[in-house]
Amino acid sequence: MLICSKLISGGQGLAAALLKRAPTVELDWDVRQKSRFDAIDSTGRSLGVFLTRGTLVRGGDVLVAEDGSLIRVVAAPQEVLRITACAEHGTAFDLTRAAYHLGNRHVPIELQPDHLKIEPDHVLSDMLRAMHMTVVTVHEAFEPEGGAYSSHGHSHGHSHGEHSHSHDHADHSHGHVHGPSCKHDH
Repeated sequence: MLICSKLISGGQGLAAALLKRAPTVELDWDVRQKSRFDAIDSTGRSLGVFLTRGTLVRGGDVLVAEDGSLIRVVAAPQEVLRITACAEHGTAFDLTRAAYHLGNRHVPIELQPDHLKIEPDHVLSDMLRAMHMTVVTVHEAFEPEGGAYSSHGHSHGHSHGEHSHSHDHADHSHGHVHGPSCKHDH
């Protein structure tokens, strides 16, 4: 097992060619919020990751192995709820209000200019629909905010090369229901 105990945030300071050649390890949010975990990289090597407690691993970060090799982290697509303001009459304020209510519940949340993402939760989904938000289940990378006091809390209000924040409606099913005054079809 190859031990990784160092993390380079966003691969800062590393040459693009070096990052492009580096093996990758695809990890979902559940694993990336842990400071100790095992994984398999794209070359089949077994990794033992031992980072400083409280470290959050983000897509685009680079793990440094004990032998000096670099492993680029990719945020794995996972099931998340994508939340947007109702297309018919929603506003940016509605999205801000939804973010406030989710934050009040200390829910990990990814903030984007036109949508929010949270892990699946039917109670929160119902609450958001009652607020006239559109809630859709999608399969995408999840990069929630790290919080004001996180040890690795840089903002991700942009996209990385590893993942995109857009999707095609043919990529997933839409088993969602809109709030009472949100009447449109997908």
